Amino acid sequence: MLPNVLFLTCHDLGKHLGCYGQQSVHSPALDTLAQEGAIFDQSYCTAPQCSPSRAALHTGKHAHSVGVLGLAHAPFDWHLPPDQMHNARRLREAGYETTLIGMQHVTRDDVGSLYALGYDNIFPVEPAPNIAGSAKRFLEAHAHSKRPFYLEVGFFEPHRPYDWGESEPDSSMGVNLPAFVPHGPEAIADFAALQGMIHTMDDAIGTILTALEENGLAQDTLVLFVTDHGLAMPRAKCTLYDPGIGTSLIMRWPSQGVSGGIRYSELISHVDVLPTLLQAIGIPVPGNLHGRSFWPLLRGEPFEPNEEVFVEKTYHTAYEPMRGIRTSTHKLILNFEVGLSFDVPGDVCQSPIYPLMIDQLVKERKHVELYDLVQDPGEIVNLSGRLEMTAVESDLIERLRRWMELTDDPLLRGPISSPFYEDSRRFLYAGN
Repeated sequence: MLPNVLFLTCHDLGKHLGCYGQQSVHSPALDTLAQEGAIFDQSYCTAPQCSPSRAALHTGKHAHSVGVLGLAHAPFDWHLPPDQMHNARRLREAGYETTLIGMQHVTRDDVGSLYALGYDNIFPVEPAPNIAGSAKRFLEAHAHSKRPFYLEVGFFEPHRPYDWGESEPDSSMGVNLPAFVPHGPEAIADFAALQGMIHTMDDAIGTILTALEENGLAQDTLVLFVTDHGLAMPRAKCTLYDPGIGTSLIMRWPSQGVSGGIRYSELISHVDVLPTLLQAIGIPVPGNLHGRSFWPLLRGEPFEPNEEVFVEKTYHTAYEPMRGIRTSTHKLILNFEVGLSFDVPGDVCQSPIYPLMIDQLVKERKHVELYDLVQDPGEIVNLSGRLEMTAVESDLIERLRRWMELTDDPLLRGPISSPFYEDSRRFLYAGN
C-alpha cells in the first residue's frame, strides 16, 4: 500500500532555524522534527526566488527547462505549462488523494490552473494558525482513509511584511545577526520581526505534527519540510550567494528508518527532492528528470553524492540573467547582462537594513564571479582572472556550459523575453 505524504513548504526562510544553528530563533517544532528524522546541512535551491525555485522542486527539472523563469503572479505571469508534470499530478495518477492547503506559486491562482497542477482539493492562503487548523481537520478526517493522501501545506510565512497575520516580533531568546548584514539597531529590529514570523509558522507546524501523531499517522507518513530559497534580506534572496540559495531540508519517516536526527553533509539540490520522494514511496522515477534520488543515502546503501549543484536566475522584478555552479569548495557565477551587482526585489527594499547596504550593493556587475568558499565563506573576494585560479575557473566554466547544454537552457540561444513583453507586443499589433 502506498504511504501517506505530508509535504511542508514555506517562503523566504533559508536555513534560519534553531536546528541549523540559529540560537535566537524559536522553532521547537521543526527542531524536534529534525531530531526525530534527518536534516541536510548542504541543501540548495536551484533559483533564489519563489516561482522558479518551486517549479524545480515540484518537477525535478530546472526552472529554465519547464518554462518558469520568473514570478507566477501578475503582472509577470510565468507559469508551469500543461506538458510539465507537477508532483501532485504524478501522485494523483499513482492513486493518491492530493490536497493543497495554502501557497503553491508555480502558476496562476485561479481554480482551473490549480486543479491542472494535479490537486483534488484546494484550500486558500491564510495566516499560519488558520492553515494549521485546516490541516488538522484534514488529518482527522483521513485518519482511517483507505486511499493514501498527499497533503501539501504551503505557508506564506515568513515572507514580508513581517507583521502579516498574527505575527509579532520575537526577541525572547535574543537576536543573532548573520555576518552578511550590518549589525545595528535596524538589523536587530528587522530580524526580531522575522523571528516572530518564524515562531508563528513553527507553532502551526507543531499543531499539524501533533495532529499527525494523535490520529495514528506519524509512523507511516513520510514528512518533508523544505523552503523555497534564502531570507528576504539584502545580499540573500534573489542572489546566487549562499544566503540566497541555501535552504532547509528535513525529512522524517520512522517506519522506514528515516529517524534519529542524522545530519547529512552531501550536496543536495531541489531537483533531487522529487526523484527521492518517488523512489521512497515506490513510484517509478522518470528518466528525464534533472535530479537524482538520495533515497539510497537515507537507507545506508551505496550512494554517489553530487559533485556540484547548479543555480540560476533569469527574471524577478527585472531581467537579470545569471547562472552558477557550486561545489563543496568553490562558487562560480556567470552574469549574462550588464547592470548593477544586485537587482533588489521590492520586499527586500522594505527592510530597514537595505539603505545601510546600498553602497556595497550598487556596484558594477562583473562577467564572472569566482569565490573560494573555504577561505572566503562570505563570498566577498572575487578571484576570477587570477592566474593561480585559472584551472579552477576553467573547470567550473566548462561544467556550467555542459549543464546549460544538457538542460537546453534557452539563454544559450539569446536574450529571453517575458510574458509581459509578449502581451505588450500584442497591444502594438492589436489594430492590424
